[in-house]
Amino acid sequence: MKFLLNNKKIEPLKVLVVGNNPIELSAVLEKLNQIRTRKVITEIAFDLKTIFERLTKFQPNFIVIDDNIGQVGLMDVVDTFAANKKTRDVPITVLKNSNYKESLASSHSMLDYVLKQNLSADALIHTLKNALKLKRTQQYLYNAYQRRKKLIMKLQTRSLNLIS
Repeated sequence: MKFLLNNKKIEPLKVLVVGNNPIELSAVLEKLNQIRTRKVITEIAFDLKTIFERLTKFQPNFIVIDDNIGQVGLMDVVDTFAANKKTRDVPITVLKNSNYKESLASSHSMLDYVLKQNLSADALIHTLKNALKLKRTQQYLYNAYQRRKKLIMKLQTRSLNLIS
C-alpha cells in the first residue's frame, strides 16, 4: 500500500522495534510517529518469541534494536533476523546508550547506530533513509556481480571450446 506525498507515491516505512524497556521503546515510537515525510507503520517485539510472532504477519523493511537487551541478546536477535527469509536483507540500526560500548558493526546486517541522547525524528529518518539506500546498493551490486559472473563463465566455456 502506498500513499501520496506531494503527488508522489511513497511506500510506507515498516519498522520493527526490538527492545526490553517499554519506556524507552515508547520514546522511539513517539519519534517515529513524528516523521512527516513518510508514513511509518510500527510493531514492537520484546524477545525472540514476540519477534517470531510479529514476523508471521508483519514484513518490516527496517529494524531498530535497543542495545539494552545486552550483548548476548543483541547477537541472538541479529542472528534470528539473519536466518529468517523475511528479514535477511532488512537493514538494522542499533540504539546505543553511549559511543564507548563495544560495537557490533562487524555484523553485515547492522548498518548503523543512533545514540539515544541524539534521538529525534530527523535523526531516525536520516538513518532509515541512509540504511535503505545502502542496502539497496548492496543488493544491486550483488545482483550485478551474479549476472556478470554467469556471463564470464559462459565466455570462458566458449573460449575453452574454441581452443579445444
